[in-house]
Amino acid sequence: MRIKWYGQAAFMLTSENGLRVATDPYTPHELGYSDMTDPADVVLTSSDDDSAHCRYDLVPGSHIWLNTLDVVRQGAPITVEGITVDAVEAMEIEDHPLHEPGANAMYRFALDGMEIGHMGDIGNDFNDKQLAFFEGVDILLTLAGGIFTTRLDEVKRLIDHTKPKLVIPMHFRTLTYKPRNLLWIESFLSYFDEKQDVDFAFGCEAEVTKDTLPERTRVLVMDYAR
Repeated sequence: MRIKWYGQAAFMLTSENGLRVATDPYTPHELGYSDMTDPADVVLTSSDDDSAHCRYDLVPGSHIWLNTLDVVRQGAPITVEGITVDAVEAMEIEDHPLHEPGANAMYRFALDGMEIGHMGDIGNDFNDKQLAFFEGVDILLTLAGGIFTTRLDEVKRLIDHTKPKLVIPMHFRTLTYKPRNLLWIESFLSYFDEKQDVDFAFGCEAEVTKDTLPERTRVLVMDYAR
């Protein structure tokens, strides 16, 4: 599987057979990140009303869009293009400085035999149901910027509880996207032994297979697409 990070919470995951899954596409001119130029077959969003997480219409290709909050409302997983997507309800940070907090979802699905979890845009501490939801994930696409989203102590608690093989940080401060008080990646990495547990992709893409997953949790820091 090839993983490409565009920035914020937007990834493109391409399976060995060429199926392309995009997550939480943003509005480029609002965040400063590049357009998502790769076509997708499936686009998953954590809500339908947050322009930093829901712009399925800006992703090229004749794709199927799934608002994962609809999975929550249905109360059962939904299968699209052979991918079964499950989700759990979450909320944005209660004292959001830009707008009233809205509902969103955290979600998971399998690709190439690996379970992938996406933390959406949750802003508060995890409840027991949310902690349990990510049990068994192999790859966790993880909020890492603090303000606007869950505090880092809570993120680390989730990681320690679920023990994913690979943690890929997202939604942190970069040279392109730097709202006031949003944390740089160094704050997130301070919770890990950087020499023992952290790798750097030195680019916006990485290849991952079930056989190459680490035996214990490692962090893979990616650059955003330019």
